[in-house]
Amino acid sequence: MDKDTEIKFVGQPIFGQILKLIDKATIISLVKEKMSDHYYKTFKSWDQCSLEY
Repeated sequence: MDKDTEIKFVGQPIFGQILKLIDKATIISLVKEKMSDHYYKTFKSWDQCSLEY
């Protein structure tokens, strides 16, 4: 009997589900407070959080 070693992901990953619970205004205010996008001009923090999985 052969084992089925293929990994099958159904739906959306848990990390993506958690990120959807955080609103954009909260992330933007934290980015401004911590100045985390200070040196980045094209790929902002919100872009990273809103990527589709």
